[in-house]
Amino acid sequence: MVVGAAIIAHGRVLACARAAPPEVAGRWEFPGGKVEPGESEVAALVRECAEELAVRVEVGERVGGDVPMAHGRSVLKIYTARLVGPAQPRLIEHAELRWLAADDLDSVAWLPADKPIVAALRPLLTA
Repeated sequence: MVVGAAIIAHGRVLACARAAPPEVAGRWEFPGGKVEPGESEVAALVRECAEELAVRVEVGERVGGDVPMAHGRSVLKIYTARLVGPAQPRLIEHAELRWLAADDLDSVAWLPADKPIVAALRPLLTA
């Protein structure tokens, strides 16, 4: 199981460009990662956002459905999230970060697993 965070602030969502591995470098994703054994999906997201972006988040509702990952070995689940505290996302594991409004969502090359979530996210950003 892989979880991702659609971190929303001021009507924009945080998009992160992968730095590695080479086959996906430069492609965009929502931050997150694997759920460890014994860890809840929410706890995994809080941990991953701290590790990848040096921020604390409060996890909200699911966005979109389960997305099968490449090779069918795992499923991606995306949750909305909001930043908690004064820290702003930092480049730790990613090559670039961008805050995207609804009209900007198609301006980056999303990873295939994240694309279906982008469509589900658009109405949340325009609400």
